Amino acid sequence: MDHAEKAYKLFAEGLNCAQSIFVAFADVTGMDEALALRLSSSFGAGMGRMREVCGTCSGMFMVAGILYGEGIEKDDKKKALHYKRIQQLAEEFKEVHGTIICRELLKGLKVTSTPTPEKRTEEYYKVRPCSVFVRTAAEILDRYIAENPPV
Repeated sequence: MDHAEKAYKLFAEGLNCAQSIFVAFADVTGMDEALALRLSSSFGAGMGRMREVCGTCSGMFMVAGILYGEGIEKDDKKKALHYKRIQQLAEEFKEVHGTIICRELLKGLKVTSTPTPEKRTEEYYKVRPCSVFVRTAAEILDRYIAENPPV
């Protein structure tokens, strides 16, 4: 199963958008899936349902950090290179969906930023475009990794 399909399946099973991306790429990052679930759990619905940066993008950025980040970028050139990479991933997502901000992606839908998540019903999945965002983020990340193999 490819990463886009795995991420989509994880989202359909009830994981949040950030978890769906981050866990789908656990085979690439080498991260234990249980730890990946916990680490990414805070980033769903635009960071804890605050509707800020889309969780799929947060998931992409975390994977990129594991694969390409230095950890402690004391060298400003290396730090700038990594930030450029993150901005590139964000830009590719924006090219498809217009924004990386959750509330803007869900504009026109009745969504709140209360901490209580909506029930994942058949109607939820029919109305919500989030599964499309999950696929997009996974496809962007797969393409980036293929074109820029981590060392």
